[in-house]
Amino acid sequence: MTPRITEILSWYGADNVGTLTNLARLLNHGRLAGTGKLVILPVDQGFEHGPARSFAPNPPAYDPRYHFELAIEAGCNAYAAPLGFLEAGARDFAGDIPLILKTNDTDMLREDRNPNQALTASVQDALRLGCCAVGFTIYPGSAHQLEMYGQLRAYAEEAKRNGLAVVVWSYPRGSDLSKEGESAIDVVGYAVQIAAQLGAHIIKVKLPTAHIEQDAARKVYEERGIAIATAAERVRHVIDCAFAGRRIVIFSGGAAVFDEDKLLDEIRAIHSGGGFGSIIGRNSFQRPKHQALKLLGTVMDIYAAASDKG
Repeated sequence: MTPRITEILSWYGADNVGTLTNLARLLNHGRLAGTGKLVILPVDQGFEHGPARSFAPNPPAYDPRYHFELAIEAGCNAYAAPLGFLEAGARDFAGDIPLILKTNDTDMLREDRNPNQALTASVQDALRLGCCAVGFTIYPGSAHQLEMYGQLRAYAEEAKRNGLAVVVWSYPRGSDLSKEGESAIDVVGYAVQIAAQLGAHIIKVKLPTAHIEQDAARKVYEERGIAIATAAERVRHVIDCAFAGRRIVIFSGGAAVFDEDKLLDEIRAIHSGGGFGSIIGRNSFQRPKHQALKLLGTVMDIYAAASDKG
């Protein structure tokens, strides 16, 4: 166990040995093992966006086993997916990579400015499949947010009781938020705080912009001179919102971007701002495998070099 992993685990003193062991499994697997950095492959887009939109750009990705292979060959810390995708490959790849079961999902078959998520898997499913963590999405700002908060609290309690870690996708959305506000720095920081308060070990958010959505928040940002001009400064502020950096925050790879320089600049900003890593889905599996492996390798090189420097 490296000193950095020992330090990170010390932040979760209320958890039992099983949960700490599973957190250690995540942090000690793959090319970034022991660095305190994470690169995770998430593939919930087939459910969330539809199969053609998700997998037609790279047809081998229709096969659930492809994603296990991609995550393993790339040296990711973990692979996250809904129940069906994990069931389709968990036996064949048992023990090869830590798994995160996404336990709630939504679809794109109807437009909803106040989205919700259905409970699509259980903690018992995660245990049966040998997962080290459950994943759960909340939409701060949605009219259904309080329902989702209550569901997450219950799932987190059961997961921790059974020795699993909790990964929360905290995505602000709702009719009272502008589209720009969904990634505003004040809103993303708030979403991180909410997930941490609800018991998340690892929190996934989008990389925030410099936009400030709430007037009351704008006043504080301006009066206190909170630095948010650059992407790295915004990442640093988001990390502060996660209990002064004592909760792991990773950042979404976002929509498919075939300008690799732009994507890698974002990775460098995440590193520079003290982020813990990235969770990269469409920008991985929508590319041919050799391209995806090259991209993920470069991302990991950035985080590994950062760790080597201290």
